[in-house]
Amino acid sequence: MDETTTESPEHRLKRLHMRSWRRGMKEMDLILGHFADDRLARLEAAELDLYERLLSENDQDLYLWVTARIGAEAPAGRSKPDPALEPMLDVIAAHAAARFAAD
Repeated sequence: MDETTTESPEHRLKRLHMRSWRRGMKEMDLILGHFADDRLARLEAAELDLYERLLSENDQDLYLWVTARIGAEAPAGRSKPDPALEPMLDVIAAHAAARFAAD
């Protein structure tokens, strides 16, 4: 049986929070970790599902997808996100942009 089918909502949030801060690429730790700190507990179930799918993506791709939404130009030839993930990428990018603007 898959662990995620039997875990409590609290355990799921803790697991996703930890995965957000321990990505392997420091830039994504900072983007997703702060997002998780500020917003994860307020996401609806469907949004959590999208966020969890997003966490399974490659960090280098995620970084380019998020920063491209903030205004950085993505290099040609890079992969494109699954269209289903784009709304969550927009939310994360807006959160990151607001944090960068505040600094």
